[in-house]
Order: sequence, then structure tokens, then C-alpha cells
Amino acid sequence: MDALSDVLSVLKVRSGLSSRFEGEGAWAFRFPAYQHMKFGTVLRGRLYLRMEGDAGHRVIEEGDVYLLTNGQPFCSASAPACALLDGPATYRSIRGADGVVRFRGPGDIAPVSLASGRFIFDNDVTGMLLKHLPPLIHLRAADVAAHALSHVLALLRMETDDTAPGSDVAKTSLATLVLVQALRAYISSGELADGWLKALSDARVGSALSMMHGSPERRWTIEALASNVGMSRTAFASRFRRMVGSAPLEYLQQWRMAIAMTALKSSDEPLVSIAERIGYLSDTAFSIAFKRATGISPGRYRVERRRLSEAV
Repeated sequence: MDALSDVLSVLKVRSGLSSRFEGEGAWAFRFPAYQHMKFGTVLRGRLYLRMEGDAGHRVIEEGDVYLLTNGQPFCSASAPACALLDGPATYRSIRGADGVVRFRGPGDIAPVSLASGRFIFDNDVTGMLLKHLPPLIHLRAADVAAHALSHVLALLRMETDDTAPGSDVAKTSLATLVLVQALRAYISSGELADGWLKALSDARVGSALSMMHGSPERRWTIEALASNVGMSRTAFASRFRRMVGSAPLEYLQQWRMAIAMTALKSSDEPLVSIAERIGYLSDTAFSIAFKRATGISPGRYRVERRRLSEAV
């Protein structure tokens, strides 16, 4: 499994198409803070999007895709000067039986059609992905058209045009594909700052990440990783830290703990088995490392996560 798939798998992405919106005239909505990520695509017209705290609006044109990644409140509008309405409350009050939200505002501004959704990650390691993303990722139609994302969006448009048998499952599956393809398009756009996502596309650091993800149980050393990607120890360590934001073995430790947290939360796998799977010689050594990383013992973590899951 490649590193991006690996992380998304551990995060356990839950997704869903939350709404299809058809707006006419002038309107503006404010949406409150949310958890993890949201996405949207403009099917028709033009959208003005502003993150709370920003001075101006981002113009999202027809065919564009956006990802919102920092959980902060935001505003969307056909006319930025409009008084803001409560987005969730308005949507709930006018959503049709077919699930489409239709809103009519004053004026003759061109209609806007949107498909949007939300991604929830069922795990405690969201920082591995989210901390390396800007608050707003904006993929323009020209970039989307040259990417497989365009085909996913075509299917998404079809599914939201009409309610058909199995549509809920189809929309959820397509939303997950939107996330993967949008991240791929963003990686290939060349706009990434140094960070984990950019490192995935780097021939040498990306290869080292794949090796660590592919064999987390192996007793990796910086020398072994550097040799496998054809670099000196010093050059590799410097390049990895600059691109990923942490030293190679520090990253490996973070990834091992991510695997362990997933296993503890979602299975009854014995500690000794988890320890062996991520490269510890004993469950005692694993327990010490886990408590150092998280502040609590593996057993306590398992009990607390189960209790929280049952309470939801």
C-alpha cells in the first residue's frame, strides 16, 4: 500500500455528500466550525468563498473544486455584500424531499449549483494529513479537466441530478474518491510547500516513506534508508527533515504509534501481537514507547476509546 492510501486507511475516512444546492439571485450563508474536512464543487455559475478571518473572498468558478481543511467557520455567497444567513438552519428549512436545497434570493444574479460534502476521520492521527494542508485548497477547472478527478465529478453530478436506487451508497463512495483524486491533483499541481504530501512525490524521500509504511516492523536505520534511496546519510536526513518536518526515525515512530492506536481502538489484538507488528521486541517495550508518545498506557487507551465509541 502506498503511503497516502496507508494514512487514509488508518484514518478510516467516513464521507458523505451532505447537500446539492441550487441558488438563484443574491444570497450569502455562514457555516460554523466543523470537524476535519469539507469539500465542494461548482456545477454551474460562480461562488464566492471566504474563510473566517480572511479579508477577501476566493472566487470559485464553474468546474472548480475546493477542500476546506482547518475546521474554521466560512461563508459562501453569490453576492459577497449580502447579509449573512445561518447556513445550516436555512438548509434544513428548505431542503426538498429529493435532498436538494433550493434557495431564491433577490435580484437576477446567475444561478449557482453546488455539490458539497464532508469527510470525517475515525481516528486520532488526523494531524498526519491535516497539518500539512493549507486551510483552503482550490483546484481550478483547467487543472481538474486534465486529471482523473474530472471523471469522478461527472459521476457526482449525475448522482446528484436525480435520486435513484442505491444513490446514498454511490454518493458516499464518490465522495471518498473525490478526496483521493483531489489530493492527487493537489500533489501534482506543484503548489505544495514542503511537507508530507510534497514528500510523497519526491523520488527519494517518497521511496523512503513507502519503505517505512510497507515494513513498519523492520528495524530501520537512517543508514539503511539512505542507502536504499541512493543518498548519503547526512544528505538524506537533511532532505527528509526539510520535506517532512521531522527526522526519519521520528516519523517512523509516529507512524508506528498511529498503527497501534488504530489496532487498540478497533480490535482485541493482544499487545504482544501489536508490538511485534510494529517492530518492538516485547509488549513491555511497546507499552513504554506508547505511554511516552500519548501520555497513557495502551490498555488505558483501549478502554477509553471503547468507552467513547459506545457513547456516540
